[in-house]
Amino acid sequence: MKNEKFSIRKRIKSFGYAFAGIKVMLREEHNARIHVVAAVVAVALGLLFGITPGEWTAVVIVIAMVFAAEAVNSAIERTADFVKAERDDRKRDIKDLAAGAVLLCAIGAAVVGIIIFLPYLISFINSLL
Repeated sequence: MKNEKFSIRKRIKSFGYAFAGIKVMLREEHNARIHVVAAVVAVALGLLFGITPGEWTAVVIVIAMVFAAEAVNSAIERTADFVKAERDDRKRDIKDLAAGAVLLCAIGAAVVGIIIFLPYLISFINSLL
């Protein structure tokens, strides 16, 4: 593989594989669906409140971060199950660590969301009073 020549056709195929992986994640991973709802809410709030380009940058980065972590977590969990079907404390710890990484990313994304959207929500509520 090291000496293989660059091929546009192979690069295009690799994008196809990547999109197939995203499709599998969205179709089969329940938590990914929760992330989709959160992302849609964040984008809708961003559009509603007209957030700044810098705020959009932060929102896009944390959305991508959470989905990437979820995909890696799913791959780790499937690999662990493939390698060893039976229960094992080490396998449990591996899967828990991967799930913890997703949770940390989701918490970070929620904090970014609060930092960005809370002032807009407070201003909106005050305008109604």
